[in-house]
Amino acid sequence: MFSLEEELKQLPDSPGVYFMRDSHDNIIYVGKAISLRNRVRSYFRKGNKSPKIEKMVTHIARFEYILTDSDLEAFILECNMIKKYTPKYNTMLKDGKTYPYIRVTLGEPFPKFSKVREAKQDKSRYFGPYVNVTAVNETLDLLRKLYGFRTCNRVLPRDIGKERPCLYYHIKQCSGPCAACISSEKYREMVKEAMQVLEGNDKEIVKNLTQKMNRAAEEMRYEDAAIYRDQIRAVQTVAQKQKITNNNNREDRDIIAYNRDQSDAVVSVFFIRDGKLMGREHFHLEIAEEELGGAILAAFIKQYYNGSPFVPKEIFTKVPVEEQKEIQEWLSQKRGNKVRILSPSKGSNAKMVLMAEKNAKLIVEKDKEKLKLEEAMTTGAVKQICQAIQIPVAHRMEAYDISNISGFESVGSMIVFQDGKPKRNDYRKFKIKTVKGPNDYASMKEVLSRRFLHGLKEREELDREGKDYNLGNFTKFPDILMMDGGRGQVNIALEVLKELGLEIPVCGMVKDDHHRTRGLYYNNQEIPLDTHSGAFKLITQMQDEAHRFAIEYHRSLRSKGQVHSVLDDIPGIGPARRKALLRKFKSAEAVSQASLEELENTETMTLTLAKEVYDFFHL
Repeated sequence: MFSLEEELKQLPDSPGVYFMRDSHDNIIYVGKAISLRNRVRSYFRKGNKSPKIEKMVTHIARFEYILTDSDLEAFILECNMIKKYTPKYNTMLKDGKTYPYIRVTLGEPFPKFSKVREAKQDKSRYFGPYVNVTAVNETLDLLRKLYGFRTCNRVLPRDIGKERPCLYYHIKQCSGPCAACISSEKYREMVKEAMQVLEGNDKEIVKNLTQKMNRAAEEMRYEDAAIYRDQIRAVQTVAQKQKITNNNNREDRDIIAYNRDQSDAVVSVFFIRDGKLMGREHFHLEIAEEELGGAILAAFIKQYYNGSPFVPKEIFTKVPVEEQKEIQEWLSQKRGNKVRILSPSKGSNAKMVLMAEKNAKLIVEKDKEKLKLEEAMTTGAVKQICQAIQIPVAHRMEAYDISNISGFESVGSMIVFQDGKPKRNDYRKFKIKTVKGPNDYASMKEVLSRRFLHGLKEREELDREGKDYNLGNFTKFPDILMMDGGRGQVNIALEVLKELGLEIPVCGMVKDDHHRTRGLYYNNQEIPLDTHSGAFKLITQMQDEAHRFAIEYHRSLRSKGQVHSVLDDIPGIGPARRKALLRKFKSAEAVSQASLEELENTETMTLTLAKEVYDFFHL
């Protein structure tokens, strides 16, 4: 039993991060403190508090805390916990915007260049983030034409020679590593040169290409000279379009200003790279009406740069930022050298801050109604659903559907909505392995079991490595499960969750006799919804999206017809090993029932591959 008075007495006089929880055990506020004893006790003393804090305190059922060794550690942990839990009473970024990076997979013998939306802690090199998506696509296209980098997903060198080279090879836009047309050493030399172009170091490359072009012209090899000329133009175009941000640039800075309207604020950010204005973006914040400017800017800076691997040398704001010393220290640590936050009062930098502020004001005035409408259809709709089923908050919702034709090629779909918007990168599809015939309930049980067992397994691995759950593909569990159907589908989901020891609210998306959504089924009762409400429209959208995603996957499997085997879906099992397995076991079903030892003793199989096959059918 949590005793507030006893817990307050035992608070340590040490730095750390504290978590305020409500009666439903949801985290509603995350904060940091130099002294946990002084800071946490202050919430429960009589005295002047802001209306926001006064309201929050009435909802606190208990608190907990994590001790840190320093103020900086507490600051970093606070940023990460706010990002992870998105507490109700912290000032939060509304936007889910992500900006593209160019990733170079240096951990592979034959690296690939690709556009991604997230920079991860892996062996790859990331360039960006960029505000101009078109320029990123054009850059990747130019690099492919210039250097012939591969775009395929083949595992090299394992798959060298197994399949024909792709079309890019035949039109001379791929150097053909899959066909052993280029060595790994030569390929990586080209990668190194291309990264120099992305870094803006194009002068030496252009100089070498110019020498080759002139030499070819002197020797009357005019076709070769034309190729070098085109390469020079491509390199210069890349350098011009993509002025890549890096920590060596002398004039990398962000200009940040805001404008507010009651409980909403817009923050405008101007990106200056290498002394040039490269772009501008704006972000929406949900704030308390009495929130001060310095606090708004501090909340934005912590959340924005916590999600970005690049930090500029200088940040300019109109007013001083709260916790400026701690934020500067944190940003300097992220960047690797000193970062300054300044509030210029005159000169060109002050004019830039004023320009950013005017832009923020324009966005507030222009987008006010649009933002209200968008919120009503997304986060507002989610709030309506939460109110309907009486839960405090939900950010992530997952919906599931099953598709088959008389039991043929049964598949399951999992779609994800984050704060009322589709999060397509988290969508997953499942090919039913254990169910024969058109049994939707059994198929759904298999899909849900595989989804959550995989997530629990990933969580255990991340726990052992001391890593955050956000690094896993299945580790993020939903706040609400949405099932395409009524009582039957809901009970299947509840049965799976109970077996796995999970507690997640489960709703059925109920349809009428005309196959139209009519309401929710929750806690053994049907909850009608206003057909004009945002909640009703969001549920209908999720139901249609889950159905569409399942149908598309089912259609793709049907198009492959009889040439496709379930064995083809197992990593490492190609045509030769599939034939070997079928020769020995006669059918895919018999393969699924074979022991690990029997699989290992099959022609061409290794222990590793045998385990892949066994795990595929048993996990």
